[in-house]
Amino acid sequence: MRIIVAESAGFCFGVERAVQLAEAAIAASAGSPVYTLGPLIHNRSVTDDLAARGVRELRSVADLDDAGDAGGYGIRPCENDENAQDASATVITNEPQPATVPTSRNEVAGLARASVITRAHGTGASVRAQLAERGVRVIDATCPFVAKIHEIVKNAEQNGDFIVLMGEANHAEVLAIAEYSRNCKVFSVVEELAQWLESDENAREMRMTVVFQTTSRREIFKSVDEITKKLCTNARIFDTICDATNRRQAETRELARTCDAVIVIGGRESANTRRLFEIAREVNPNTQLIESADELSLPQQPFWHSNATIAITAGASTPAWIIKEVKRKMFEETEVRIDEPTTTTENMAEETAVEPVAPVEEERELTLDELYDASFKTIRTGERVTGYIAAITPTEITVDLGAKQSGYIPLSELTSEEAVNELAVGGELEAIVMRVNDVEGTIMLSQRRLDAIKAWSDIEAAVDSKAVLEGTVTEENKGGVVVTVRGVRVFVPASRTGLPRDAEMAQLMKQKVRLVIKEVNQPRRRVVGSISDVTYAERAEKAEAVWAEIEEGKHYNGTVKSLTAYGAFVDIGGVDGMVHVSELSWAHISKPADYISVGDEIDVFVLSFDKEKRKISLGHKDRSQNPWDKFVATCQIGDNVTVKVVKLMKFGAFAEVIPGVDGLIHVSQLAGYRVEDPSEVVNAGDVVDVKITDIDFEKKKISLSIRALLASAAPAAAEEYEEAVAAEAVEEAPVEE
Repeated sequence: MRIIVAESAGFCFGVERAVQLAEAAIAASAGSPVYTLGPLIHNRSVTDDLAARGVRELRSVADLDDAGDAGGYGIRPCENDENAQDASATVITNEPQPATVPTSRNEVAGLARASVITRAHGTGASVRAQLAERGVRVIDATCPFVAKIHEIVKNAEQNGDFIVLMGEANHAEVLAIAEYSRNCKVFSVVEELAQWLESDENAREMRMTVVFQTTSRREIFKSVDEITKKLCTNARIFDTICDATNRRQAETRELARTCDAVIVIGGRESANTRRLFEIAREVNPNTQLIESADELSLPQQPFWHSNATIAITAGASTPAWIIKEVKRKMFEETEVRIDEPTTTTENMAEETAVEPVAPVEEERELTLDELYDASFKTIRTGERVTGYIAAITPTEITVDLGAKQSGYIPLSELTSEEAVNELAVGGELEAIVMRVNDVEGTIMLSQRRLDAIKAWSDIEAAVDSKAVLEGTVTEENKGGVVVTVRGVRVFVPASRTGLPRDAEMAQLMKQKVRLVIKEVNQPRRRVVGSISDVTYAERAEKAEAVWAEIEEGKHYNGTVKSLTAYGAFVDIGGVDGMVHVSELSWAHISKPADYISVGDEIDVFVLSFDKEKRKISLGHKDRSQNPWDKFVATCQIGDNVTVKVVKLMKFGAFAEVIPGVDGLIHVSQLAGYRVEDPSEVVNAGDVVDVKITDIDFEKKKISLSIRALLASAAPAAAEEYEEAVAAEAVEEAPVEE
């Protein structure tokens, strides 16, 4: 029997955070009441444990008004208590600093000592307002991913968007999200959304924001995305499905496909647990949903046999100790018991401390042939042997194994064709016996097969040790890629390649990659690995090193990861920083793609950073090559310069004086006459001569003029004209004498 526990099974980040907040509230309560507003998470074992430690579950905020009578906590209004004037409700949120919400003056001071923990699924705005009115201490255990949806919906509400929410209509998370919008529709299935859009033309044209319950299936998001893009004209779709949920569902589907049975552990009220059960059952009918080890009854199942491979996964609200209990019970039920222990010669010797005595045979003198045969060792098929290279030919390697037969390795059975160049006569060589031919007196060996056996052993060991292995991508298919690691084919699903969703797997072909082994099934010759685990771990390690040493002005050699209309994101070693388009070059750039490409290596330096928000602003252009400094050093007011027109405006034309420095030719300075539109005189790209009429050194602005240049040239032109007229008059004058 083999049992595989899903790597993603158990508490997710949001649930673990909620439970930790509850435990911290219990520790800090000092006897004051602690409540949860509804079940903290969808797991009865956890909520029962909290109840046993004094945490009381409220059905609604109104239950607080009766709590004083029921539990003696005194949570009732009292107008005569002077201390109540300063009472306030402290709200612990996801923000770095807690916010304080003032309450009415008629609340008792003892009221602030009570703590109410909101559930991980989130709380509506009206409930928060009611809690603030009662002056209790509110500990916000809302999952950060759910809180993000609240912000999206609130912003959309302010913009006047209609909200479409995909999720279970009666689920606590969905009810809380819907409360942040006055115009909201909840759809449980994609078909309902499609029917609504097809039947209502106004719905298709309205401003719409679409969000999803965090535990929704990825297939639902893809279908909704396709439908809205096809039918709606003004819809924004936000992928609010939790990444942990995606990984958990993908892993469950893969385990259900490869294992004989699947056990899903979690509360039946938990949406994400039910989805795991549905996904596994679609692929593998031998799927069970249980809440605890007490519900486990596997020996009665048809798939229960000694060679079965059973997968265990669990919902996000399932604690680790329940998973351990289930696994322990499975081991107990498969334990082999020997009812009648037998006694062997070995344990008899141990019990009596007397070694068994072998019968003594009568010694006789061996013949010469027998002595000769005894000098050779016996070699069998499948045995690992070590010998010495006796000869190397173009087709095979002859190996002396110390046996009567001659060993040989065909070149095709070496580790690689290049390996023959590393061999030498007299050198030691290890191989495995493929075939023993006593008639011909030969033993066929294989080094390649031995390497494969060693590789399987190393790969099996790498599952537990999480060792990082190296291989080459040799195949691609619809579901992922195949990496050859020491001769063993390792399948890497597309979700674990580290490539973006819908990316082409072909870009990994023939590349060397580093990966960890996630699963090995040697009887089926199946190995599953992950490239992304190594990539993420290495990137996270590098990122921590960067954040530990980062400072303004520090230089890095980075790689361009992506481009946007406003700048480029550059990887500086595990962390991405943003280089604004204005920081790429001193010259004018309309878009980053005109200057750099994805994959380029560029030198950058830190302009500013925020460790809390994990944001870095980078610069690229060399500060020592500031074109303004060059302009000031070479040009001054009154100089005539040649410029290039780069942009036309109604009020004039901007022209490049030197790369990186532009000046303005006002519409009144474009010609010696009145100009209505700059395009009447110049066009973008034209090269013209101008005079520098003014320089604003503080604002770094330059005024240019074509008109001034014409005016300065006018006197010289007039003098030349008069000289020409005079010369012509002399030539035409009649000779009188």
